[in-house]
Amino acid sequence: MRTESTLRYGQERLFFMLINNNISAVIANKHLLRNETSLSASAEKLSSGYKINHAYQNPSGMAISNRMRAQIKALDRATDNTSDGISVIRTADGALNEVTSMLQRMRELAVQAANDTNTPEDRAQIQKEVAQLRDEVDRVSSSTEFNSMQLLNGDMQTKAYADGVTRLSVSSAVDPGIYKIQIGQAATKATLTGGTPTNAGAEVTAEQAGSFTINGQKVTLTAGMTSDEAFEELKKAAQLGDTTATRDTTGKIITLTSGISTDDYDEVLGNAWGQDAKIEIATDKNDPKSAAAADYFGLNDNQHSPQRGTEAKVSLTNTGTGTFSSSATAAIDGKKVTITDNNGFEMSFMLNSKTTDSNSSIEGGLEIKVTDIGKLSFHVGANKDQTIEVEIPSISAKELYLDQVNVNTFDSASRAISLVDNAITKISSIRSDLGAAQNRLEHTYDSNNATSENVNDAISRILDTDMATEMVEYTKDNVLQQAGTSVLSQANELPQMALQLLQ
Repeated sequence: MRTESTLRYGQERLFFMLINNNISAVIANKHLLRNETSLSASAEKLSSGYKINHAYQNPSGMAISNRMRAQIKALDRATDNTSDGISVIRTADGALNEVTSMLQRMRELAVQAANDTNTPEDRAQIQKEVAQLRDEVDRVSSSTEFNSMQLLNGDMQTKAYADGVTRLSVSSAVDPGIYKIQIGQAATKATLTGGTPTNAGAEVTAEQAGSFTINGQKVTLTAGMTSDEAFEELKKAAQLGDTTATRDTTGKIITLTSGISTDDYDEVLGNAWGQDAKIEIATDKNDPKSAAAADYFGLNDNQHSPQRGTEAKVSLTNTGTGTFSSSATAAIDGKKVTITDNNGFEMSFMLNSKTTDSNSSIEGGLEIKVTDIGKLSFHVGANKDQTIEVEIPSISAKELYLDQVNVNTFDSASRAISLVDNAITKISSIRSDLGAAQNRLEHTYDSNNATSENVNDAISRILDTDMATEMVEYTKDNVLQQAGTSVLSQANELPQMALQLLQ
């Protein structure tokens, strides 16, 4: 009984205390607020689809997800860059495909012209088509563009510089540095100067009305020709024989020099400089008029033996920052020097007049500075320096030496076949490199997509709400909120019960 009385007394004291401090309501309210916060968080996760909406919910997860988001956006942009790079290469390759077709036609024409069933007039007509094809190659080189950028004019190839040379090009396998080359001997032309004829400036006599040849091209004089008319006949035949005929200021002394200039292009390389350059005067030993015709220009029997030019001589040194391996070789073609080595190393240039003048030389030799700039760079990764470099060399007529293609004679037509073959080989090599680069970019494109997909999956595991699990939490918190609301309502009724003690 005492216990009960004490209990009642204690309960009565509790009731009196609840009037000032409703502990039950405070406790119920605390849990209700906690449940409400949890319920709100669950509702936010369910409605947003993310389980991390605020940094306090998962600081490390938020930091990781932000980095991953940046990675994904960068990968998506890099994938677009890769796609653009593939488009650039396809554009260039499409133009090069047409150039290949034109080169094959030029080779066909050169083979046709190399047949001696053709007259000089026939070969001249063939040369006209060759010139048109050459000019079209130049047009393609200068007009092929992507996003207003020229692709085939050399802007996107490794930049190299040197004094004393022209048409300098290096392959992508040539490392940056300074390469030194010694010029041991300059290339020279074939030159033949006639003597002073006894009747210089006079008309051609009947005894001089004969024919002789310059490099196989016939010069025919007829009686009564003036000296100017005779010289024009000589000049025409000389040009067909890849030779330039000039007169001195007196108009008497004739000089023949190997090489010609056509269509505003440089003189034909192989027929102008080096050991392939020749000037040969031939007369008919059985026809006195033939020798007399040659003598009209001062070209007597003592000059009938062929005159030839000399090749340049070069040697490779390793005194610069760039080095040639022991297997590197230099091929000379008149003024043209081509240095090749293993693994695609190639360096090509033409010695200019400074280096080919037999009376001069380059002190210390040539210095070719190869840089690491010029290539087309595609940023194909999400991070710094994740790039792929692609080189697209110039395919102008001069770079391909198509301006040297001349089919006006048997010898030059035969040489043209070799020149066009070299051009086809170079274009094929360029296309091969571009094809390899395109394949690499396509793999990069697929790799970026796969990486982006996997990173998206990883960030999903960190950020995305598990709807089933979160719905369970939401339902639980919703029930607890309803229960808490009910309990709080009942706890708020307790002070009213204390009033019963006053009745």
